[in-house]
Amino acid sequence: MSNRFDAEYLKKIDSMHFIMPFMFPNRCDNETFFSFRIDLTEVNEYLQKKNAGNPDYKYNLFQCLIAAALKTITLRSRLSIFIHNRRMYKRNEVSAAFTVKQEFTDDGGEVLAFIHSRPDWTIDDLHEEIRRQLLLLKNKEYRDESSGVMDRLTSIPEFISRPLVGTICKMEKKGLIPPALVKTDPYHSTVNFANLGSIGLPGGFHHLTNWGTTSMFIVIGKAGRMPFFENDEVIFRDGVDLNITIDERIADGYYFSKSMKMMQYFLSHPELLDRPFNEKLSDDVFSTL
Repeated sequence: MSNRFDAEYLKKIDSMHFIMPFMFPNRCDNETFFSFRIDLTEVNEYLQKKNAGNPDYKYNLFQCLIAAALKTITLRSRLSIFIHNRRMYKRNEVSAAFTVKQEFTDDGGEVLAFIHSRPDWTIDDLHEEIRRQLLLLKNKEYRDESSGVMDRLTSIPEFISRPLVGTICKMEKKGLIPPALVKTDPYHSTVNFANLGSIGLPGGFHHLTNWGTTSMFIVIGKAGRMPFFENDEVIFRDGVDLNITIDERIADGYYFSKSMKMMQYFLSHPELLDRPFNEKLSDDVFSTL
């Protein structure tokens, strides 16, 4: 058994996690769902401070959510695991992907953003990387690598493209696909985001895919005034709903619970996003999650 171009093969795992991919081989058959509401009071105050200097590209909620997820995954390494061809792998890096609408019209094109995170990054590094990519992606002439490959495949005669695509899918399933073909493929990222709030939708869950390696999908709903319960009272505050889909085979329920609570903690204490993603929480805080 060998490593992949993007991950290390995990040889020493417990018997249950070894057997589960044989019993339940398809990622789409192993989706588990989490949904929680984030109180944005602290995040909004944090963003006001970050944008006080009126930067050319302002910090926003989407960046905070991505940063909180990347920091959580960096500290909770099992969230970087994926199962492919009945084998368990640990990624070489933490990455995030999302789709960018080049123009908000029915015919507006879509391109893919792919973030290669580093352990020592902070939200400032993420902010600059997103700014750099958006400046590139908003150019209507730009095509990311994965979209470019798909365009070329659909431009050739069908009697050639159909068997060619079938061969590519078989190669991907066996982990033999050339890295260049999936360089910006969102389904080969650690976590895939769908910011439905940016197009006015309240949110929802997104399915995983058997193609690729992504084990986590986060859907962000429309932010706004929402009810929160406090001391048996309903209080309306600014909030946003997050809906998360995870491959249940990569960890157990306790590990997922601790990880989701950690992500919520970072969003209720957003100043921690100014610290390196690999900087751990204190033992006192971690024990309370």
